[in-house]
Amino acid sequence: MPDEQKIVGLDIGSTAIRIAVGQVVGPEGDIHIIGSAEVPAEGISKGVISSIEDAVSSISACLEKAERMIGVPINNAWVGISGTHIISQESRGVVAVARSDGEISEDDIERSIEAARTVATPPNYEILHVIPKSFTVDGQEGIKDPLGMTGVRLEVDTQIIQGLGSQIKSLTKAVYRPGINIEDLVLSILATSEAVLSSRQKELGVVVINIGGSTTSLAVFEEGDIVHTAVLPVGSDHITSDIAIGLRIDIDTAEQIKIDYGYAVSKEINKRDEINVGQLEGKEVSFVSKKYIVEIVEARVEEILDKVDAELKKIDRSGKLPAGVVLTGGGAKLKGLVGAVKRRLRLPASLGEPHNVTSAIDKVHDPAFSTAIGLVVWGSQLGAQRGGRGLSKLFQLLPNLGGLGDQAKKLFKKIMP
Repeated sequence: MPDEQKIVGLDIGSTAIRIAVGQVVGPEGDIHIIGSAEVPAEGISKGVISSIEDAVSSISACLEKAERMIGVPINNAWVGISGTHIISQESRGVVAVARSDGEISEDDIERSIEAARTVATPPNYEILHVIPKSFTVDGQEGIKDPLGMTGVRLEVDTQIIQGLGSQIKSLTKAVYRPGINIEDLVLSILATSEAVLSSRQKELGVVVINIGGSTTSLAVFEEGDIVHTAVLPVGSDHITSDIAIGLRIDIDTAEQIKIDYGYAVSKEINKRDEINVGQLEGKEVSFVSKKYIVEIVEARVEEILDKVDAELKKIDRSGKLPAGVVLTGGGAKLKGLVGAVKRRLRLPASLGEPHNVTSAIDKVHDPAFSTAIGLVVWGSQLGAQRGGRGLSKLFQLLPNLGGLGDQAKKLFKKIMP
């Protein structure tokens, strides 16, 4: 299978490294997932690399597993980046229309986006994405695609997503070492959104919440545009730790209890229900009230949701998104979570499933794999643009998306043997 036919998404999480390999099938450009792999992550903490050596060995192990499954080597990948160092801010670019007859060309649009890039970034930060939201032509606001319109002055409102330069370099180094070329670095929650959201949800107003091991990411969309992104330093591993401390048991048993008995709403649990924790630990009989365990879980779930609500309040969207909440990530598998989200965030809620993706592999329906699959979707859409096929406005207007990956490639080709 030639490289250009397979699209690889590499999701580097705090608890697991996941790879999804897909192909574009049919005239509609649907994606068929032909392989997936997952290994526990080492050397990664809260979405950032804490040990390059450990991260490289985890990525290599995941790569070997995926290559065995699909039967061909993997050379290129779209790589997700996350972590609490990611920040986003708004920026406006203004240019004069170049042509004498005032018709706006693609070159004018690119120059306006380039002008928006000149925003003052914090020290040591690099721009990952410049996402155009809407254009203004001679004072007329809310234009989605100004190509072919006539005017003198073109303005663009963009969302600029930035990451800490040192972390970006560590991540690129950890991926290059096993011999993978990076097609591009993509903010993980943006890739996830491409997989699990419909264009109608984005139009109405929706928030995607990806509950990972040690971070929770969210992205808010409205009128088809991204309005806000954030990465919060709390995730489902914190629930496991709380259970371990509350019951004074080891972390592996706590994880098992969370998966088997964890629930997000304590008032739905009978007070008389008990769990034999000793049996799980392989020790003497030791019964614990199930309601007590669920109260521990509920307290941490409420904390995560309150932090999400605080982010929504920042942009005045708390309780105001008609398409509600789409939950994804490994932490979204917690029983009763959808009900807890509906109550706490006062919004409709559902579990996210990838759209227009087919596969014989069950992992496609696992919320933990939504980012890896989202990266494949992102890669297919950007690849379609490079191949000249039609594409959503978001990708048509990202002329500088590939810049960072190319710069990093050049840099590491110099220092790598």
